[in-house]
Amino acid sequence: MQIVVGNEQRRLLPITEQELNLSLERTFAIIKPDAISRGQQGEILTRIHKAGFKIVAIKSMRLTKEEAGGFYAVHRERPFFGELTDFMSSGKIFALVLEAEGAILKWRDTMGATDPKKAAPGTIRRDLGTSIGNNCTHGSDAPETAAFEIGYFFSGLELI
Repeated sequence: MQIVVGNEQRRLLPITEQELNLSLERTFAIIKPDAISRGQQGEILTRIHKAGFKIVAIKSMRLTKEEAGGFYAVHRERPFFGELTDFMSSGKIFALVLEAEGAILKWRDTMGATDPKKAAPGTIRRDLGTSIGNNCTHGSDAPETAAFEIGYFFSGLELI
């Protein structure tokens, strides 16, 4: 940010606003059907806030099997694909865009390992998940994945 003092421009901050905004990152998250069916969405949203995330966008929806298949297309050849798409279309989900410094890694740390038994104490999956399949949450694993996943669920106008 620049300020003008007399005829002289001076830098007010050691970094520009644009540089500051570059440290923020967005990631995609899902509160899965197992968590919704057990009424855990409030607890998960509380943990998201306590972890320091800004919720940029959120929607409640129910995926069709085809929509779940499109979202998880990268796993189409895996043996668990049918079970995964059945599960993800079995009930309501919350789709979210989260923002924070280092949001992708921060959200993955907040969620914990995929297998709740192997997740660190205090993580969402350790505390609320019941199995590898029913682990309450999803999160992007890389910037490219986050970009695809956010675009799959949200239009640009929903992200302002």
